[in-house]
Amino acid sequence: MIPNSIKVPVPWDYVAPHGGLCLGVEPATDFDKRGQGDDQLRDKETGERVWLVRVLDLDPEAGKFGGSKEFKVKVIAAQQPVPPASAVPGYPPMVEFTDVTLTPYVDSQKCKGTGKCRSRLGWSVRAAGMTGPQSTGSTRAA
Repeated sequence: MIPNSIKVPVPWDYVAPHGGLCLGVEPATDFDKRGQGDDQLRDKETGERVWLVRVLDLDPEAGKFGGSKEFKVKVIAAQQPVPPASAVPGYPPMVEFTDVTLTPYVDSQKCKGTGKCRSRLGWSVRAAGMTGPQSTGSTRAA
């Protein structure tokens, strides 16, 4: 039997074959602990802190049908991940992630109860760490 919260390990090049730019890192908020001092979300399995890294997908097809080119990667780490230095001053740095897993979920925010539900399949992206570009995969844009 497949568990409800399956985590599928994938290489980073599978998630963003054209690469991604780091737009920022912030702590994930545990809304159940909000206003009680340390309200940062903790990983249920390890107890480590959860950090959200905003990534801009460099795939030219990303956002083609009105979707966003930006997505978030949850990094599970004791300390806040630090993006690498940018190769081009004034621009966000290219990043890759280690130990990436994908978890599918149903995004039902567009179901309004008007008879037409526009829910969709969403993917939660998790990683153990963030690095500068390491691979030169054949799918990467030149």
